[in-house]
Amino acid sequence: MKSWIGAMLALFAAFGPAQAAGASSKEGDFYIISRGSTGEFLGSHKIFLRAASGLHQVQYCGQAYWVRPQTVAWSQIEQTNKRFVRIEYNRGLGWRPLCNRPGDQVTVADIGFQMEPRYVLGSSDAGLKRVNRFAAIAESFRGASGGRAARSYHGQ
Repeated sequence: MKSWIGAMLALFAAFGPAQAAGASSKEGDFYIISRGSTGEFLGSHKIFLRAASGLHQVQYCGQAYWVRPQTVAWSQIEQTNKRFVRIEYNRGLGWRPLCNRPGDQVTVADIGFQMEPRYVLGSSDAGLKRVNRFAAIAESFRGASGGRAARSYHGQ
């Protein structure tokens, strides 16, 4: 009886936290998963292998994925908070790590958002607008009328 309990505890220790990462996920799903210092599941965001509305193509560890801007922001924030963040794959036998520290590889600025990750994370998809950096710089030099650049103090 004791050996059966020990085997079950060992099995839970090996697969419990990993399986908790996505009990409702299907085989073949890819997620960015955040874990605590002892490997416990803290949170996840699903990532995709195909384009869809509202998704941005990124590269993690040389592999192309499609992600929501909030996913990129969340991974940055989780890593800033000293969590272990990685891309994991569920192939029906538990979670397998594929890529470590995705928050270091792609930032919200890389996908065209010039705001802090916490603001991207708190925004709805409809509230997010990509910003062309050069267009924003040019716009800042235009006068209130939208025409030529406003004269500076030094030009007077």
